[in-house]
Amino acid sequence: MKPIVAILVVAAGAFAQGRGQQPMRSRIAVYDVAAKSSRVIFTADQIWEAPNWSPDGKWLLVNSGAKLYRLSPDGGEPQQVAVGDQYRCNNDKAWSWDGKLLGFSASVQGGRGSQVYVAGADGSSAKLLTPDAPSYFHGWSPDNKWLAYVADRGDKKYHMYRVSVNGGDEQQLTTAGDYDDGPEYTPDGKWIYFNSIRGGGWDVWRIPADGAGPNDARAERITSDELEDWFPHLSPDGKRMLVFSFPKGTEGHNGRIPGVQLRIGAPTGGKLETLTTFFGGQGTINVNSWSPDSKRFAYVIYEPIK
Repeated sequence: MKPIVAILVVAAGAFAQGRGQQPMRSRIAVYDVAAKSSRVIFTADQIWEAPNWSPDGKWLLVNSGAKLYRLSPDGGEPQQVAVGDQYRCNNDKAWSWDGKLLGFSASVQGGRGSQVYVAGADGSSAKLLTPDAPSYFHGWSPDNKWLAYVADRGDKKYHMYRVSVNGGDEQQLTTAGDYDDGPEYTPDGKWIYFNSIRGGGWDVWRIPADGAGPNDARAERITSDELEDWFPHLSPDGKRMLVFSFPKGTEGHNGRIPGVQLRIGAPTGGKLETLTTFFGGQGTINVNSWSPDSKRFAYVIYEPIK
């Protein structure tokens, strides 16, 4: 089990290059699974993070400097999404499966840390769903009724929760272990995939969509090799699982380092194929970034600026 101090460091959201941090160049890229090749569509000498595809395939949702933007998958200039200036958005955000709503995590000045909000697809009329903090959004249910997220509720541990799009009491989905992250619904709505340190290293697990049950007895482990696996993303057709993997022994995902990998395999487990190895980390990939046709996905490559 990793020390709890390291786990708490992982939980802190990153907005942009902070004081004393190595300046970074960001390259937003689109990977074609059939061609096994990437194409860079946008480059900037500052931190841009976590592209997520819109359900109609026309836009990528990205963040930089605590603001949200939409960017064409063909490139061009990012266009700011009209979420109010009071929200300091982090990299956990996505449009609903029907494209009508936007779920996102943000903090506000004088607030209690990251909380989960729902807004119109254009960022308008944001509504707070999680009064308690910290809370980090990660996935919509396919019926657009639930938002899944991770949260610390005072015990210095991160477990998974869900809340109705209409608000109300949150429902806790996991209780075991010290740190779960990246909850994401399968396209059929039956499962929630996530990454967890509960097995001694960072691996992909899954639970039924209504929760893991007493002592998380219904949790199933999907990956178990030596790499540290984060943020499993199921393709919209349900046939592939994309996994973001760090070198063995990496404590968390907040850093940006060489040697990270994007790997692909079956959602039920087995050997993962490495698609690309590069310099990456926090912000490379967070909420699901598959294209609606399951043929491509978007991610961010980083490059230290000397």
